[in-house]
Amino acid sequence: MAIRPLHILDHSLPLHSGYTFRSRALIEGQRRLGWQPLMLTAPRHYAEGPDPETIDGLTFYRTRKSGLPLLGEITATAKRLDAVIEDTKPDLLHAHSPVLNFAAAWGAARRHNLPLVYEIRAFWEDAAVGNGTGREGDIRYRLTHAAESWACRRADAVGAICKGLLGDLRARGIDEAKLFEIPNAVDLTQFGDPLPRDTALGAELGLEEDVIGFLGSFYDYEGLDILIAAMPRVVAARPKAHLLLVGGGPMEASLRAAASASSASDRIRFVGRVPHSEVDRYYSLVDVLAYPRKAMRLTELVTPLKPLEAMAQEKLVAASNVGGHRELIEDGVTGTLFAADDPNAAADALIGLLEDREAWPARRARAKAWVSAERNWDRSVAAYVPVYERLLNRAR
Repeated sequence: MAIRPLHILDHSLPLHSGYTFRSRALIEGQRRLGWQPLMLTAPRHYAEGPDPETIDGLTFYRTRKSGLPLLGEITATAKRLDAVIEDTKPDLLHAHSPVLNFAAAWGAARRHNLPLVYEIRAFWEDAAVGNGTGREGDIRYRLTHAAESWACRRADAVGAICKGLLGDLRARGIDEAKLFEIPNAVDLTQFGDPLPRDTALGAELGLEEDVIGFLGSFYDYEGLDILIAAMPRVVAARPKAHLLLVGGGPMEASLRAAASASSASDRIRFVGRVPHSEVDRYYSLVDVLAYPRKAMRLTELVTPLKPLEAMAQEKLVAASNVGGHRELIEDGVTGTLFAADDPNAAADALIGLLEDREAWPARRARAKAWVSAERNWDRSVAAYVPVYERLLNRAR
């Protein structure tokens, strides 16, 4: 049966983010099942473009900005959603984080008598703490926490990207029968064939061997200050070691200042943001990809996408032992885990990896085999099948 789900998204392509790449992968996976997914973005999609807009063969309906915060966004999304439902006749609604999207979809689902799925990629209140726009426990945090719980109690089914989030939902008393997992995964056609080392780029940046790298957004919760603090010990043990930081974000200025003040400053390279088409060239230079996330609710509950991509690219992975990483990495088997918030622990882990080159091929092979078998998008998307079928059968 060609199921027609209507996905309500915060933002989408052509914007580039982990959120948009996950959305694209899920939608393409549903299309491979023979389904006909439809997509609507909320007012937070800020890229200019037509409505509807087709990108890479995927068509997105747009909600224009309302000019009003929160309630205005919900109202604008709900109004646009009503029109799209009338035009496209979906079988069910599938709202993705944040909870604003669910709030808009809940009313529409009732008005049009459609089943409603809510999928959580991170709790909005914890994401705000992680990116520095909120404080844990304040009134806004508590209200958002309550809104997430309200949404989960009213959804017909509740999905989450990892076991950490599902465990928290169980602790909130959400009905177990509603819950399902759609794990993050990797498109091996994109990440499964890594480029050979770009020697010209390496020479340009002064990178030879023992290259530790991070490619992504510079948020405080990523712990890049811990990685910078670890570098003097790493360089003392491995004199050719360098740290390559590709990307940008709110912590960039303070990270550059910390690097300048470090005794290993000449071994830390910032290259800023690079075009998406160039990212593989920088990946090719890195021996060990490091993910020193700090311990907090966001990182304990949510699994990131980057370590999976690194494993698929046959890179060694070193990461802090927060809960989100423990779901993805088996210490000493597919990667190395070290104590969070501890520069010395990070340095010890990195030095150990760099000094054990003979073990690299076997570890890379184990990590890629695990990602290929367990974390491919078709396997993840298959988890939608029983959920959708149950809701549609009940609706009939």
